Amino acid sequence: MTDLSSPAPRALPDDIATALSRVASRLGSIGRDVLWYRDIPSTNDVAGRLADGGANEGALVLADMQTAGRGRLGRIWVSPPGAGIYASIVLRPGPSVVKLLTLAAGVAVAEGIATASGLEVELKWPNDVHCGGRKLAGILAERGSTHVVLGFGINVLRAVYPADVRVRATSIELELGRPVDRALVLSECLASLASRYRELGDGRADAVMSAWRRRAASMLGRRVEWDGPGVVQRGVAERVDDDGALIVRTESGPMRVISGEVRWVL
Repeated sequence: MTDLSSPAPRALPDDIATALSRVASRLGSIGRDVLWYRDIPSTNDVAGRLADGGANEGALVLADMQTAGRGRLGRIWVSPPGAGIYASIVLRPGPSVVKLLTLAAGVAVAEGIATASGLEVELKWPNDVHCGGRKLAGILAERGSTHVVLGFGINVLRAVYPADVRVRATSIELELGRPVDRALVLSECLASLASRYRELGDGRADAVMSAWRRRAASMLGRRVEWDGPGVVQRGVAERVDDDGALIVRTESGPMRVISGEVRWVL
């Protein structure tokens, strides 16, 4: 499996190869094909081209650094070398799975971080992983005609970030005050993702949503705002329904938010 429009992939680092081999029985199809790059613009871009070219489900793209990493709504995901996990996976889910895939990935990343490091984190709708009020990880799902590229970035080690990022971001190492095994965090996140993905495919979305709600409990009851058609909408976040939409109580009644940016008002 190659991608001729990207720099040549390198040999998988020993620590990552060892960590993935230890959880191989839990990964299913994820990671059977792995491409690792020292630096590329975006793992999602490479995985998207692979998917368009017929890559198998579970193809995994990893990078030590991204020069043009991105999050939702076109935002930049700062990806300093050696400090984080930058990963994208080619998935080919059925329609019933797609709508909850991002939420399932949030659960998986939170679980993987907790298993690998002991750090408990919170989820914020729709796709952010937070700790102590600052962002620790993010998820970006991009749909193609026959696939979804699921990308995630996790701040693992201490790093130098731009000032505007530094005030709202944190890392696992910073929160714990001790070194963290980046390869172990990656392997446990992938193993948890494989498990949650299987649950969605087996019709057990209730298990995924229950796990998501437990980790997102702190966001409920908080005031939020978002951009509606020509006006800023405001209300109080009440719950997330079984289809993954955020239900907000407003002065005019409950509203169902299914996309866009929700800003959490302190």
